[in-house]
Amino acid sequence: MDLTQDPVILQTDFPGIERHARGKVRDVYRVDGRLLIVATDRISAFDYILLTGIPDKGRVLTQLSIFWFDFLKDLVPTHFLTAEVQEYPEPLLPFRRQLEGRSMLVKRAEMVEIECVARGYISGSGWKEYRQNGTVCGIRLPAGLKESEKLPEAIFTPATKAQTGHDENISFERTASLIGTDLATRLRDLTLAIYTRAARYAESRGILIADTKFEFGFVEGELVLGDEVLTPDSSRFWPAETYRPGGPQFSFDKQFVRDYLESIHWNKQPPAPPLPEEVAARTGEKYRQAYHAITGREL
Repeated sequence: MDLTQDPVILQTDFPGIERHARGKVRDVYRVDGRLLIVATDRISAFDYILLTGIPDKGRVLTQLSIFWFDFLKDLVPTHFLTAEVQEYPEPLLPFRRQLEGRSMLVKRAEMVEIECVARGYISGSGWKEYRQNGTVCGIRLPAGLKESEKLPEAIFTPATKAQTGHDENISFERTASLIGTDLATRLRDLTLAIYTRAARYAESRGILIADTKFEFGFVEGELVLGDEVLTPDSSRFWPAETYRPGGPQFSFDKQFVRDYLESIHWNKQPPAPPLPEEVAARTGEKYRQAYHAITGREL
C-alpha cells in the first residue's frame, strides 16, 4: 500500500472499538486484552495541542519506535507485538487505511509511574538547574560546563509523570522512595544501558542523542520497555556535523514550531493558534530526516 499520500490525521475513531486513553499525540484502544496504539499527526507546544497537524509525524514516531524495539530486543523485552495490520484482530481490519504505518498492537502493561530520563549532554531543564545549582536531579556535575556540552558520562535523571503541564525532575532518592530502591536501581541501570547502546549507534549515523526518556511497565511480572522509544518527540536529536557546545543546538524536532509561536508573540494561553502550511511542512521534513538518518530507510 502506498503511504506517501496519507492525509494528516488529527483524530481517530474506530466504531465498536473501546478507547482506552487519548494523549497529546497517541490514541490508545483496547482490543482482545491488548492495546492498539495509534500515533496521530497532532503536535503540542508549550503544553498545548495545536490545531494544525504535522505531515507524516505519526508514521515517523511509530516506525522509529519499531526500529528501536527490534534494535534493543536482546537488551530489554518490550511490549511490542506487531505493526502488520493483517495480523490485527478482525474488528480492526475495516480501518486498515487509518492504521497502516502509524499503529502497533502491544501487550497491556502495568506502567511504572516514573519517566526514566537519560542525559548524555547538558541541555534543556538540566542546563537550567545546572546554572542555578551545579546539579541535575541532585547529581553534582563538574564546574564550568557549557550549554550542550557532553557530560563525562551519561546520567539518570528521573521525573514524575504529569498528566498536564511539565513533568517534574526528581532525584534518585526520591524515585526510590516512590517505587522502592530495587526497582529504581533496575530502572536506572537499564535506562543507561539502553541509552549508551542507542547513542553509540546513532552517533555512527551522524546523530547525537542529547537526552531521551523511556517508560517501563510490567507484563506478567516481567519488566518491559513500552510507549514510544528514541523518537524526536521523546529525545533531543542533534546533527553531529553542526554540533558546537556553548549554546542551543539545531535539532530534529519541533523547533520550527516553537520558533514560529515565539515570533508571533503568542501568550501561551488557549486557544493555540494554527500553523502556516510552510511551518508544518518544514517540521514534518525534520521528522522524516531524523528517521532516514537513523534507519537508513525512506519512510
